Amino acid sequence: MASTSVIEAARQSLGPVGAYLPIPFSGNPPIGLQRAAAGRLERAGYPALWTNETVGGKDPLVQMALLLAATERITFGTGIANIWARAPQTAHAAAAQLAQAYPGRVVLGLGGGYPQQAALVGREFGSPLATMRDYLERMTAPTMTPAPAAPYPRIVAANGPKMITLAAELADGVLPAGLPPAFTAQVRETLGPDKLVVVAVSTITDTADPATARVKARSAVETSLSRSWYAATVARLGYPDEEIARVSDELVSAIVAHGDPDSIAATLAAHLAAGADHVILLGSGTDDSTDLMTGIERLEQLAPAVLRAR
Repeated sequence: MASTSVIEAARQSLGPVGAYLPIPFSGNPPIGLQRAAAGRLERAGYPALWTNETVGGKDPLVQMALLLAATERITFGTGIANIWARAPQTAHAAAAQLAQAYPGRVVLGLGGGYPQQAALVGREFGSPLATMRDYLERMTAPTMTPAPAAPYPRIVAANGPKMITLAAELADGVLPAGLPPAFTAQVRETLGPDKLVVVAVSTITDTADPATARVKARSAVETSLSRSWYAATVARLGYPDEEIARVSDELVSAIVAHGDPDSIAATLAAHLAAGADHVILLGSGTDDSTDLMTGIERLEQLAPAVLRAR
């Protein structure tokens, strides 16, 4: 785990609001286009960008290295680097080498993903909790070639209470996603004041048609609530069964940021008020056919409003 000073430095470098690069999980645009995209978002004022990973096809740590070299000050985080894609010591060494080259600009987000991702590398998924514990404990195990002694924060993707508790014990913070501000408040209470809480907020970044955005937001929430664990999590936050069943407007607004730029900024601000150090716009461009530069244009248009969120 990083020291308190590294965590505080990460809070400063990440700033309150960042964004995922609007690249679908199944996509891998040419790196020249990605460099141009990152440069535009840096000029728009975003202090941090985040990259995603499945398993195979693209490596977010290599992607980060190329984008760090093409930008001047922006911080990059993996959201997430999949633990099935590389050995724990390799992940640590790669992050430490990047942190040595770009001090204060690297955050390593780790996640266990899904059984099919483990199967891609010939592994059994097993117990997610035990697997993540083993991974975190082995990251700094001795290796033939020592990793650079360069500090960086590592955070764990987690929505479940046991994984969040594990992150509080063995990592520097947590990255929950797709839940309302009341959940962010619970996460902060579990972690206490000395850990990073980075929250991915589902966002409809297209503000041209608020009515269509509302339909998309409702559809996303309905899909999430169709998963029993997700519905149970929302219920534990105090939302009545009737409100969950009809997918109330209030619930949709709490879960998916959408509408005009000020409405989106207000949803982000609610997570910050609930205890998040940093919120990430998880836009529609990360999970649909929206092309990269269209996604970038939408984030540029949102920047004046969302970057004021506190």
